This record gives sequence, structure tokens and C-alpha cells, in this order.
Amino acid sequence: MRNERLRAAMTSGGWTHEELAKKTGVDPKSVERWVNLGRVPRRKTAFEAAEVLGEDVHALWPALRQARPARAVSPELVALYEQRANLPVSAYVDLFTQARKCIDVLVYAAVFLHEAYPRLNDLLSERAGAGCQIRIILGDADSENIRQRGKEERFGHGIESRCRLAALHYRPLLGTQGIELRTHGTTLYNSIYRADGEMFVNAHVFGVNAYGAPVWHLRRTTDGGMFDTYADSFNAVWESGTPVEKG
Repeated sequence: MRNERLRAAMTSGGWTHEELAKKTGVDPKSVERWVNLGRVPRRKTAFEAAEVLGEDVHALWPALRQARPARAVSPELVALYEQRANLPVSAYVDLFTQARKCIDVLVYAAVFLHEAYPRLNDLLSERAGAGCQIRIILGDADSENIRQRGKEERFGHGIESRCRLAALHYRPLLGTQGIELRTHGTTLYNSIYRADGEMFVNAHVFGVNAYGAPVWHLRRTTDGGMFDTYADSFNAVWESGTPVEKG
């Protein structure tokens, strides 16, 4: 079957079989077979020919259009927990303890951290004193999105009170060099706990409290990977947040 798209592209550009063959390093008979018999060149040669002709390679040879193979597991995925309840609080403590450059926390409340580990503020202060930049952003209890989340969790006004309680837990850290506290009113799709190149991401599931939703442990191994996607998400929420003032 003739490749009419290829023939038209060559005719439009004034290319002969011999000229295109020379440009792509193949025999003229190969080009003739591409046009008259519909043969498909090797992928590298096809891309070279398409570039010479100023055409989309997949328009010239649709057979080269292949779906990118899916990876069964991302190389950045360290572990997957079916529920946050399956991840011990000691894992968060260990995560923050090993931080040397930064700690980021994006949540609505996550009061379980202070309840299970009362020394959390001391740990964060120690890390800040060692040079870590710490950013904590909590849900604004007066936000419409917070109230909506409470309805979705079927906890009524519980989430609003938890946001206020979380703010009280962290308030003693205000004024500590290296620690910033903000609030946000965004629709939160994930809670994020980051320490340098390690991160816990707690998914939010409609109708389910965060403790019953999955958590994935990520380790940054590449630019533009899963880790960076969530890090960028944190930064976007942080920029939209409101600083909590001391006093």
C-alpha cells in the first residue's frame, strides 16, 4: 500500500528518492519502498526523514506511534501503606529527625502527631536550631473548604475544632528562628510530610477520615518525578497561605 502522506510531503518539498536517501543515509531503493510499498523505516531513520521533510513522524508512519510503557512501580516509591493508621507515629519522628535542610508539613490539622508524640515542638525546634528551614501550613478553621471537608468526612464541625487545636499546638513555635507557620483554605487532596528528600503523602478520600486513607513514602531520585510533583504542590499552597502572627 502506497504511503500517500509521504509521497505528498516529498512532492511538496521537491524531494526525490535519491535526495531523501542521501539525507537519511539509506539506499534510494529503501525510500522507494517507503513510498510505493508502505514500508516503515527504522525509528531513528524515520525521525530523521520527518525532520528533513518538516513533517510529524507519526503522521508519516502511524505504526511508529507506540504507547509509552507503563512502569509497574515508580523508582521513587519506597513503600505504600493501605491506611495512615498502619504507619506508626515513630516513622514521622524518624523522618523529621533525619532532616538536615528542610521540613515541610501541609495538613488540615494532623493533631495525631502532637497527641502521640508530645515532644514534637521540641524536635522541630532542635531541627531549626541545627539549620533546618521548617514550614508548617494548617487548615484555616473558618474556610469554606474546611467546613466542606468536615461534611465529606461526616464529622460535622469536628475538623474545624481540630484545625484550631492544631494551631494551638504549633503556636509556641512562633518566633523561633527558622520556623514559619501559615494557614490555608485550599481544597486539600493530600497531606504532605517532607524532610529533605523523603516524603509521606497521605491521600484524601471522599467520605473517609485521613487515618483511613493510603500513604505513600517517596524518596526523591530524579528531576520532575513524583516527589517533585508533590513538592511543587506544597509550594503552591504555601504561597497562597496566610502567615500566623505571634501574639
